[in-house]
Amino acid sequence: MPELPEVETIARKLRPELVGRTILSADLRWSRALAIPSPKKFAQQIKGQKIAGVSRRAKYLILSLSTFHLLIHLRMSGDLHVKDSAKQAEKHDRLIIKLSGNKSLVFNDTRKFGRVWLLANPADILNKLGPEPLGKEFTPQWLHAALHKRHRQLKPLLLDQTFLAGLGNIYTDEALNIAKLHPLRESSSVKAKQAERLHDAIREVLNEGIRRNGASIDWVYRGGEFQNYFRVYDREGKPCQHCGTKITRITVGQRGTHFCPNCQRLK
Repeated sequence: MPELPEVETIARKLRPELVGRTILSADLRWSRALAIPSPKKFAQQIKGQKIAGVSRRAKYLILSLSTFHLLIHLRMSGDLHVKDSAKQAEKHDRLIIKLSGNKSLVFNDTRKFGRVWLLANPADILNKLGPEPLGKEFTPQWLHAALHKRHRQLKPLLLDQTFLAGLGNIYTDEALNIAKLHPLRESSSVKAKQAERLHDAIREVLNEGIRRNGASIDWVYRGGEFQNYFRVYDREGKPCQHCGTKITRITVGQRGTHFCPNCQRLK
């Protein structure tokens, strides 16, 4: 699943291709890809809308239109790209939005988990999310206090989008390794200095991921190179870059989790 750096990279790539174009029509090829509104209303409301901006909130892509907002969550296998309108649709294209200038924005999703919303107020969806880890609200003090309000294991808590928005499996493992915190440690046991380390580590890995255009680890997302700089993720059995201990993989909340058993001891 694309995480914050991958979605940010996609937004930056799409922005110059989309901003200023007018939506001519929408071909919804799989109705369940649309969460809100009904297919009929969607076709009516989106036609004639001008794309004013392309941005991101957590793992959501946001197209700001004349009077609406188009939210897209790629989930497990979603992809977005701009192509010439004359090109034929592909097997897994779920939504094709035809644009001015003979271009089309195509939402392709093999596994059908991705979703699209057309809303007047995106806050209806986005207000349920936690703070942005690269935003001003996310401070070491906030993180320490928020961790102590919960009594949960660190890894599942950091993956909870209502707690902190945008982190996924890769960047959580990497951040916990830099902060030297075990993924199963109880959040309320994290001390202020450790919370500060974790705060800085989260920002470090996300910024590095964005700088390297995200991580490409399967066929879903291509073009990034952060996978060449993983410290622990997908490195089971390989030596820790800090101490040489073999990286361990366990399952936490049905998610593969990688850590160094020496650097990240569970006390």
